[in-house]
Amino acid sequence: MAREFIVPGQMITGAGALEMARDTLGQLGKKAMIVTDKVMMELGNCAKVEKVLKSQKVEYTIYSEIAGEPTDVMIEKGLTQYKEEGCDFLVALGGGSPIDSMKAIGSLVKNGGNISGYMGKVIDVEMPPMVAIPTTAGTGSEATQFTIITDTKKDIKMLLKGKVLIPSLAIIDPQFTMTAPPKITAATGLDALCHAVEAYTSRKAQTLSDTFALSAVKRIFQYLPIAFRDGKNEEARVQMSVAALEAGIAFNNSSVTLIHGMSRPIGALFHVAHGLSNAMLMKECLSFALEGAYDRFADLGRAIGAADGADSAETASAKFQAAVVALTEELETPTLAEFGIDKEAFFNVIEKMAYDAMDSGSPQNTQREITQADIEQMYKNLW
Repeated sequence: MAREFIVPGQMITGAGALEMARDTLGQLGKKAMIVTDKVMMELGNCAKVEKVLKSQKVEYTIYSEIAGEPTDVMIEKGLTQYKEEGCDFLVALGGGSPIDSMKAIGSLVKNGGNISGYMGKVIDVEMPPMVAIPTTAGTGSEATQFTIITDTKKDIKMLLKGKVLIPSLAIIDPQFTMTAPPKITAATGLDALCHAVEAYTSRKAQTLSDTFALSAVKRIFQYLPIAFRDGKNEEARVQMSVAALEAGIAFNNSSVTLIHGMSRPIGALFHVAHGLSNAMLMKECLSFALEGAYDRFADLGRAIGAADGADSAETASAKFQAAVVALTEELETPTLAEFGIDKEAFFNVIEKMAYDAMDSGSPQNTQREITQADIEQMYKNLW
């Protein structure tokens, strides 16, 4: 069966990537809107992008109101600034939130309307050129056709999709990830691991996505602990940036599954960062998912050296799960309670969260058959 495989129009990776992209940035338009956050401004990362744009005589305006995970309100404000400033292309600098915000803003530039109107639809509209410069190694948003935006009226995270949302240019420069603190490094790195694992074990997996997913999983197990302990280790940062890109390409062409489906409602209702809520769910979700795909999880166990050819598929799968749990513990992933979520408040919305998870469609990509009742039970098992 024929399958489509989608990647960004152009990718520049490695030390000096921003400098190499200088000429390309100068050809995308006359005025850019840089979508970023206050932290990137304070760290001086935005100034580096500004310098390159100035060298190409490209005008720009900065929209730095992305605080936490993006909402429909932030998107509306960004769209207003883009139009008032007369911009003709977009540059996102930051983690997944600024990049997702850029995509959402871009989708409304020519088409208008409200981003919530795209829920459940495939976005297929004319887009301005988009440049993604990730500063964390995790979300993979620089390589995907997805964006996640919170609908503040319905208290849900909307998973929006469309090939037009893939950035025209992805600049993967490790100079920007060097400033990520250990907690962010851990959460985003585990997010990338989720992307790769789910892509490989999804019902929609394909040969090319498998290649990227396996490579990402091996790279993450080798380099994430190093980047967590020593943020100035450039090799570890470079390898994690590559792993995040690989994982993004993988799930962009297969899908995410159970973990992401259950993670989004937690993030929407309890304001847990996306990568962290994924990490919190990994043990419980893998316990459920293994049974439906022992052969696939066994491949992962053998790929990282946790299992070998003498192990049965079931045993190798269990060893992979144990390795994942050990990694989350090494990276000091908190439980829901340790994060500060109230148990009673959590249990009061389990039914809504389970409904929203299933409504997203992601859990159904898990190879083991799953119901809303299964998800409700897994939420309860987190305590």
